[in-house]
Amino acid sequence: MNTADGDLAIQALADKVMGQIAGLFAARNIMPNVVQQQMLASHVRAMALRSLTGEPLPEVEEELFEDISPESMSLAQQVVDLFGNLPREEAWLLSVHFEVAKENE
Repeated sequence: MNTADGDLAIQALADKVMGQIAGLFAARNIMPNVVQQQMLASHVRAMALRSLTGEPLPEVEEELFEDISPESMSLAQQVVDLFGNLPREEAWLLSVHFEVAKENE
């Protein structure tokens, strides 16, 4: 896969997943602000890259995510499951985006 095709595939996958996240957010009345949306999009693009290239995540400590709500963790796992080939550590990291966005009123 050449670089341009690879970049297009990564962006297409990231865009697809971001659309699905938007649906999950809408169903739960979660409204990330602009900065949170940009950070989430950047993270999802990195997840798409790892999904397509097999690049591993650095080691992540589960204890760092003990304060994340079960709802945010569940939403994050649903998103990770969309990729079909990412480790559950990805959900831990992604859950932070959901937790922070839920705080918006």
